[in-house]
Amino acid sequence: MSNNQESFKLQQNVSQNEYDTIHAQILTILPPRERYEAGHAGAISLLVSRLASAGDIVAGSGTVGVSLPGGQYRALTIPRIPVSYGWRFRVSCVAMMRSSRPVLTEVHNRPDLARFLARFGPVRLVLHNDPRTMRGAQSVRQRQDLARHVLVCGVSEWVVQRFREGCGPIRTEVQPNCLDLSVLPVPREREKIVLFAGRVVADKGVDAFVRAWNHIRVRHPGWRAVIMGADRFGPDSPETPYLKQLRPLAAAAGVMMTGYRPHEAVLEAMTEAEIVVVPSRWQEPFGMTALEAMGCGAAVVASPVGALSDLVGEAALLAAPDEPGALEQALSRLMTDDGLREKLGAAGRERAARFDVGAARIRVQELRQAAIAFVQHMPQS
Repeated sequence: MSNNQESFKLQQNVSQNEYDTIHAQILTILPPRERYEAGHAGAISLLVSRLASAGDIVAGSGTVGVSLPGGQYRALTIPRIPVSYGWRFRVSCVAMMRSSRPVLTEVHNRPDLARFLARFGPVRLVLHNDPRTMRGAQSVRQRQDLARHVLVCGVSEWVVQRFREGCGPIRTEVQPNCLDLSVLPVPREREKIVLFAGRVVADKGVDAFVRAWNHIRVRHPGWRAVIMGADRFGPDSPETPYLKQLRPLAAAAGVMMTGYRPHEAVLEAMTEAEIVVVPSRWQEPFGMTALEAMGCGAAVVASPVGALSDLVGEAALLAAPDEPGALEQALSRLMTDDGLREKLGAAGRERAARFDVGAARIRVQELRQAAIAFVQHMPQS
């Protein structure tokens, strides 16, 4: 048996009519640091849970208390062998593939792992961040090779374009992130709050929000500013040097910092706040916080970086966090214009509906079927 033939020994022949019956044989492998646990989940885990069918297997490193509701969680067994953790993680993934015998394995944000696992069965890679910063996709040659062996999907056109740069004619697909509009909090009377929600790190522009608020707060009595989040997802997030520097600045500016809050509490806060600010410096590959804020009906101020401007369209104000006066002007404009806030809130809800989970599940099924067919039609030696 050749190497290529051995690589596909886990593959099964699946026709289009049979596709709806194979959900129990889909395996999703989370990145090593993602926890598939209620109250501790990051953005990727929440998305996987939202899209997973009841029979899907979701594999991650470590046991969990109460797992997220989507699919069936299984902890990878990391072997104790004298090699790096990365290789031990790979071995545990292969063992999970051999025990569960999936028709398709989905890998999130790990190009090198996806390429390795493609030796053992059909693989679909879902990219949530800039692939050119990831191991296994940094060079053109690596991305070209990856695209020949797995179906590469990105959460936005921006991510896909970053993957394709310099590669010539390769196949990629877009799988946008999604939101379950049916579980969002019930609309209520809003409070004069400007909310930042997310990871409290420099890339997210939190200090720019504090700076802007310090400059404009005296002109807007009755309004409050709140930062909801921590360095990481979960109540055990560490106190970082960035947080230590930010806290006295926030206190002096009158900005409340709540620390980490569960995802449900964040959505509640977005439903109560008049304005949600997303002042990222980082090239946001999608902008899940902005989507959630729009779905909750808040008026949004976002930075024009990465995929954010495409995501929000005309349903938000754009302001670069480090452009002098830009963020201050956008926030002041919204705080003084009730009609504009109402208009943007309504436009945001309408735009968020394009990313509802129902359409996303259909798209995922299409891409799963395409990934299986993609591998089946690859030339084998």
